[in-house]
Amino acid sequence: MTKPRVLISDKMDPNAAKIFEERGCDVDVITGETPEQLIARIGDYDGLAIRSSTKVTKAILDAAKNLKVIGRAGIGVDNVDIPAASAQGVVVMNTPFGNSITTAEHAIALMFALARQIPEANAQTQAGKWPKNDFMGVEVTGKTLGLIGAGNIGSIVASRALGLKMKVVAFDPFLTPERAVEMGVEKVDLDTLLARADFITLHTPLTDQTRNILSAENIAKTKKGVRIINCARGGLIDEAALKEALDSGQVAGAALDVFQTEPAKESPLFGTPNFICTPHLGASTNEAQVNVALQVAEQMADYLVNGGVTNALNMPSLSAEEAPKLKPYMALAEQLGSLVGQLTTGAIPRISIHAEGAAAELNIKPIVAAVLAGFLRVQSDTVNMVNAPFLAKERGIEVREVKTEKEGDYHTLIRVSVKTDAGERSVAGTLFSNAEPRLVELFGIKVEAELAGHMMYIVNEDAPGFIGRIGTLLGEAGINIGTFNLGRRAAGGEAVLLLSVDSPVPAEVIAKARDVPGVKRVMALAF
Repeated sequence: MTKPRVLISDKMDPNAAKIFEERGCDVDVITGETPEQLIARIGDYDGLAIRSSTKVTKAILDAAKNLKVIGRAGIGVDNVDIPAASAQGVVVMNTPFGNSITTAEHAIALMFALARQIPEANAQTQAGKWPKNDFMGVEVTGKTLGLIGAGNIGSIVASRALGLKMKVVAFDPFLTPERAVEMGVEKVDLDTLLARADFITLHTPLTDQTRNILSAENIAKTKKGVRIINCARGGLIDEAALKEALDSGQVAGAALDVFQTEPAKESPLFGTPNFICTPHLGASTNEAQVNVALQVAEQMADYLVNGGVTNALNMPSLSAEEAPKLKPYMALAEQLGSLVGQLTTGAIPRISIHAEGAAAELNIKPIVAAVLAGFLRVQSDTVNMVNAPFLAKERGIEVREVKTEKEGDYHTLIRVSVKTDAGERSVAGTLFSNAEPRLVELFGIKVEAELAGHMMYIVNEDAPGFIGRIGTLLGEAGINIGTFNLGRRAAGGEAVLLLSVDSPVPAEVIAKARDVPGVKRVMALAF
């Protein structure tokens, strides 16, 4: 039997190649090639192991006739064309947890550097000065650390801060009260965190909900003299507003490892007193780079030799026999999970997945994983169908699976229910012609819709002329409507409108829609 062939195209710990060989793969380490050279070479390989240097484009994938798996040693996969890889049937894997400790430690290091002004004190001392009286630091003991994002990395930062005898308050919409108690932190809303924190550190992905979460408005709400650390994603902080706050003294110090534009060759923050920065070094330790290299080699070898799937971004864990039948169900499940994730706010202690009719006869595990991936991906850009169940457990979310073989109104149905402060809320969907996913119920209202692309969700009072007013608003904004999908509880009662549109709906249009008479709630959705 021919051994799988693997190409390592970026510099990686040499033990990664040994793991491939020990597990039955032939491996070549050829780094620094041009795209043209890689296109000429890639057709001979079953697996491609990369870090951040190799850009896996559609042109490279088109030439990769034998390629079965791409493994990224690290979290980010911006350098891989995942849709093109999926179209070619190539699995894309990453290592989302290999550098969590390293990133958390970097945040703690920057916190100490801010507290004691270490970089500037070092620079002046080495310049021949002795500025002993110029640098008055602060202790971290007894201070309050505000944690924005309490997932994997955030929880590690919290544990280190508690070990330093700090108090920790955390803002995270997915943090349940039970998980907060387990972590030893106090769950608070964002305004409370801003008002109480002596230090603020961010550990959340960059999404539409978190972009500029530290805006000028929110920075103004902070305790005067706060110190801010960001080792997560550029774009979480309004950098111009942070500059003004440093100049005014509202913020006593700031340390950034990430910037809105990288590499950050220039920034309004450069040269500002009490500002520290590093060039995205969060994952840059020997241990982290070894961990992710060994992890990606183990994952890829397991897939190539045994068919095992771990941390795949574009496929779930399932056997080859199950895949054709489950594929449309998983598409439906992910859409329903994404819909619930976008429409619900606050901590979700429980999520239930109910398979009814023909769906109940299938392996429900991939369906559940697809629901959780869609649900959690709203808040995290590293979620996939494999790690979603782990992340749900880590966040304290109870996951329930229910099967009912008896058919109801539909021959097959998937229902996703979440427990919220407002009570149980659910959405349901079916398959048309056993292949086409359709939403058929939304929070108790019957509505038939295809969930795809850009959409608007509107809850309104059922009244004559309402649809015309919404259509006019979008028309004036130059937004073309694809479909109208309507549902209502009763004539003249609460109604739901789901519109598919040809382009993203700007925030200012959403704001105008909220002012339309009869509108109770409006949101932009994306699938």
